[in-house]
Amino acid sequence: MGEVKIRPTIPADLDALADVLVRVHATDGYPVEGVDDPRSWVDLPEAVGQWTALLEGRPVGHAALMRPAREDRAAELLVERDRTAPAGIAVLARLFVAPKVRGSGVAQRLVEVVHGAASSNGQRLVLEVMGKDAAAIRLYKRNGWQSLGVFHHQTPAGDVHEAGAFVAPN
Repeated sequence: MGEVKIRPTIPADLDALADVLVRVHATDGYPVEGVDDPRSWVDLPEAVGQWTALLEGRPVGHAALMRPAREDRAAELLVERDRTAPAGIAVLARLFVAPKVRGSGVAQRLVEVVHGAASSNGQRLVLEVMGKDAAAIRLYKRNGWQSLGVFHHQTPAGDVHEAGAFVAPN
C-alpha cells in the first residue's frame, strides 16, 4: 500500500467519500441510520473541521470534529461525570475508512488529527460508537479512551442499538 496522506476535506472529496461510505455501510452497517443520501452525510458545513485520508490521491477515509449537539449522549455524560462545561467538549464524528485499507493505520491517523485539533482548541474529545463496532471500540481503548457509559441509540426508523460513549485521554 502506498503512502496515506491526511488533509482537510475539500468539496471535490465529497462524491468519492460518499462512495466509500456506501461501501462501508454494505460491509458493516455504519452508519446505522443508513445511507439514503451519503453525500449530505459527509458534507458538514457545521463541522469545526473535517479531514480526508488519501491513498494515491483518492479518498479512503474521513473524520470530523463537531460541536456537541443537544442529543449527544457522550457530551452529556462527560458534563455529568467531570462537570466539564459544554464549550470545553468537542465530538469526533463521521469516522469511516474504506474496507480495503482497514488495518493499515488510516483510522488511527484520522483520530490523532481530530484529537489534536480538539486539544489545540482546549477541548476534551468525546464520541459515540455502536456496540456492534468492535474494531472501532478496540481502537479507542488501545489509545487510552475511557468509557463514559452505555446507552441505547434509536434510529429514525425506530431501530434500537446499544452504544457506548467514550472520552479521549487528555
